[in-house]
Amino acid sequence: MRMRAAVVGGGIGGLATAIGLHSAGWEVTVLERAAGLPETGTGLGIWPAALRALDALGVGEQVRRRGRRQSDGVIRRPDGSRIATIDVGRLERRHGEPVHLVTRPVLLAVLAGALPPGIVRFGAPVYDPAALVEAYDLVVGADGIGSVVRAGLYGDRHPLRYAGTVAWRGVADVEVATGGETWGRGRKFGLTPEGPGRTNWYAAVALPEGHPPPADDRAELRRLFGDWHEPIPRLLAALTADGVLRHEVRDLTPLPSYVAGRVALLGDAAHAMTPDLGQGACQALIDAVALAECLRTTDDVPAALRAYDRRRRGPTRRIAATARWAGRLSQTRRLLPARDALLRLALAAGPPG
Repeated sequence: MRMRAAVVGGGIGGLATAIGLHSAGWEVTVLERAAGLPETGTGLGIWPAALRALDALGVGEQVRRRGRRQSDGVIRRPDGSRIATIDVGRLERRHGEPVHLVTRPVLLAVLAGALPPGIVRFGAPVYDPAALVEAYDLVVGADGIGSVVRAGLYGDRHPLRYAGTVAWRGVADVEVATGGETWGRGRKFGLTPEGPGRTNWYAAVALPEGHPPPADDRAELRRLFGDWHEPIPRLLAALTADGVLRHEVRDLTPLPSYVAGRVALLGDAAHAMTPDLGQGACQALIDAVALAECLRTTDDVPAALRAYDRRRRGPTRRIAATARWAGRLSQTRRLLPARDALLRLALAAGPPG
């Protein structure tokens, strides 16, 4: 008799988990609260280790074809002077391939397309994870930073914590030659070319928790970054009222385990991290492949989940801690020469592949 799994959440981690479990012979149901796949969304950097995870799922080449190679970038000061270069070529030499950029809707469409019809149930929110545990051999919480499955395991004992910044992000109909970030005093602005005439952008500002939101996000962004070097003012001038997302940045206090009995957490449900390393989606993909591999070789689900926890909790906690450190570095308002020197050292060491 086939083992049955319920995957809560039909995002990147949930769909990747469903592919891995289905290929391992499991009967899988994905429960996603949204009505369907998103049609819009910002870009993601898929690092080499995550590309290898996509290869293991059989969709790596599709993602490479539908994305684009990331080029070198520059980290600058607000006046345009250079702090450091982001050497993507060195990453390729070290890991065998570069970072590929792909939009979130494209990645989700590729993952969903690798699943047989009927596995993903849209418009199916989960309110009682305990009921799923009674009905399935395995329950996977891939339901994001506000995970209902995690709450069922831990309650409020491991809460989200404010990371010290408010972030804005979006996509603008502006073309830029190169990407990178600009760091000021407690502020930074990032640009990533998405394709001809399109650019992903994000901004982060160190602010106290609960800081009142501005009446007009576009006006606030122009106030904060409008006198920085080009093409930032040009991009800000092109923003539309519905093209700006704003949120307080939070991450998850470390969990003592990603598993309990026949329940497993992955992605942001297990280790929500700040976006400073661009690793959230990548680590969810790696989690999904690791979970499926651990379950492929045994019918002892709790033992397989413990193996998954040993394999993934340590690396993801280290990456989350590094991301939080990088975020704090970018929030610095004083001793900027020392900050810039630390940033150059961090880039020389290189990010996780």
